[in-house]
Amino acid sequence: MIQLVIFDLDGTLLNTIADLADSTNYALNQHHFPLHPTESYRFFVGNGINKLFERALPEGEKTIENIANIRKSFLAYYSEHNMDRSEPYPGIPVLLQTLHEKGIKLAVASNKYHEATCELIKHYFPHIPFAAVFGQREGITPKPDPTIVHDILAITHTEPGNTLYVGDSGVDMQTANNSRVTACGVTWGFRPRAELEQFHPHHIVDHPEDILRIIR
Repeated sequence: MIQLVIFDLDGTLLNTIADLADSTNYALNQHHFPLHPTESYRFFVGNGINKLFERALPEGEKTIENIANIRKSFLAYYSEHNMDRSEPYPGIPVLLQTLHEKGIKLAVASNKYHEATCELIKHYFPHIPFAAVFGQREGITPKPDPTIVHDILAITHTEPGNTLYVGDSGVDMQTANNSRVTACGVTWGFRPRAELEQFHPHHIVDHPEDILRIIR
């Protein structure tokens, strides 16, 4: 019986790709590196922002110094523009409210840096009482390492067998597998269905309301 649903953030709850692309392109431009179309960022994100910058930098320029410089410019810009064009996917607010009303515990596990994760959740879902919201924290290995899920299970006093993990990428499916929780891939996010299928999740859904059928 599912008692807890853990959601990824970017590409699962929120469509944030335009703001992530705009902010990274701003940072790249500040340091005279070539920019990328928004669509390319669908495959740059998912492993934390340092990996995002590494992927966005040209070959031969993926140095620790360049990543640090891009990160600094990105954070300054994104902190002011992370809600310019981001929005919940259709059906997500209703799904969260319905799950809450059914007594299901809700949590967020994201590789977005922790401060922005908390800020976006508070802004877009102010009436949803999430039991735990975690982004990427200093000293904690990012997904697909299972630590973030284990922390949520401990806080919510929930067993892996009673937990559903919902995400849009291969990283999310690996995270669920590594955590020994039930995996649910969603097709409305940043990555193609084929990427999800590679990891053989228990479920793949095309619409948020389909998750309610899994809970039942």
